[in-house]
Amino acid sequence: MAMTIKHASEKFDVSQDTLRYYERIGLIPHVNRNKSGNRDYSEEDCRWVEFIICMRNAGLSIESLIEYVALFQQGDETAEARKDLLIEERKQLVTRMEVMKKTLERLDSKIATYEQTIGETEKTLRRPMQ
Repeated sequence: MAMTIKHASEKFDVSQDTLRYYERIGLIPHVNRNKSGNRDYSEEDCRWVEFIICMRNAGLSIESLIEYVALFQQGDETAEARKDLLIEERKQLVTRMEVMKKTLERLDSKIATYEQTIGETEKTLRRPMQ
């Protein structure tokens, strides 16, 4: 089930330029090409794309992902190093999530204040005029 870069782009909701960039910098291991020279994404290539996009959405840096892919390509002897890298990235993600949770709580509080103020203002508008 091979697919063109156009189809991969649509499937993963990223631009074709992003896919080319990820391939160029080594985030997606070598993508085969068809007889016309066009990229021909295999199921394995698609799994890499999906993994990279998921990790980028979680806030992992390009540098960390390049390191992870390079370690992966070196083989099973790097499994512990890859695990350590993912553990460290997970710690950083948890910290970012805690900060985001506090920010969300603050936003909710501000919104509630505005809703209360707006509600009080609307009550005064509903009073019959004398």
